[in-house]
Amino acid sequence: MQVPVPNTLKGARDRAILVILLGCGLRCRELTDLELVHVQRREDHWAIVDLIAKGGHVRTVPMPDWVNRQIHQWCKLGLVSAEKVFRCVCRAGKAWGDGISEQTVWHVVRTYAAKLGIGRIAPHDLRRSCARLCHGAGGELEQIQFLLGHVSVQTTERYLGCKQRFRGAVNDRIGIEPSP
Repeated sequence: MQVPVPNTLKGARDRAILVILLGCGLRCRELTDLELVHVQRREDHWAIVDLIAKGGHVRTVPMPDWVNRQIHQWCKLGLVSAEKVFRCVCRAGKAWGDGISEQTVWHVVRTYAAKLGIGRIAPHDLRRSCARLCHGAGGELEQIQFLLGHVSVQTTERYLGCKQRFRGAVNDRIGIEPSP
């Protein structure tokens, strides 16, 4: 996410795309459907509100301040004031159109991955990375499930590579054990 040059129109847009995929775990379709009206303050925190997710589910996604700053930077440079957040940027460096395709998102992710020598990755890999980073930072499984909009916790567990442990189980020492 640091590779795109933030003071160019294309760089600001591409960085905003990458940070929202990695910081909020959006699906590619959710990102292309994102409108400015979805970005709101809730409980003194930025959020993507009433986003139509996979299967027609409506969800709200917390948005870290650092992600909001990148989106704001793109909107300021791209003169985005209504409707879809992300627009095309032509070779001449001008924003046009009223949205981007999922192919554009794939192109952005692959372009910057190649520049870093990462190889072939997909936008969904950034979604999985978001889940793993949240888990590594101590995020609760249930909260990560909410963040990603998974109906089943098993899907979230697959993203994280979690397996139930019996040795050193989470309920071994919960503070109510009788003395031996």
